[in-house]
Amino acid sequence: MFWFSKNHPEAVYMDIRELEDTLCDGRKLIIKPDIIGDFKDIPYPDNTFKLAVFDPPHLIRAGEKSWLAKKYGKLPEDWQSEIKQGFDECMRVLQPYGILIFKWNEEQIKAKEVLSAIGHMPLFGDRRSKTHWMVSMKNAA
Repeated sequence: MFWFSKNHPEAVYMDIRELEDTLCDGRKLIIKPDIIGDFKDIPYPDNTFKLAVFDPPHLIRAGEKSWLAKKYGKLPEDWQSEIKQGFDECMRVLQPYGILIFKWNEEQIKAKEVLSAIGHMPLFGDRRSKTHWMVSMKNAA
């Protein structure tokens, strides 16, 4: 939802699903990624990107057919492992000194719980609202 253009020539948009639906208010929901893939197994070699944005689902409680689950996806009960694997996979595909922007909404899970699960403290970020933008850099090694 934050993209100005998911079709920008410099961006590769990946999601685990492809979906077209009409939401309860009549708006069209179109999820049409460039690549269908799991963020725990990104189909690129190590050190591919200079920049990655990790915007995983942030809900653990939402009806399977709810518009929230359709729009944002839903995490499993063992969300800690899922988020850690996704974060580590994003770091894997970053080049040394590459930048990871991690977007998290703490409506259901607090950002401090997520940071504890991934075991990494970002360089800086936004802490003012429920949606946080956290920036990390991959080590050179």
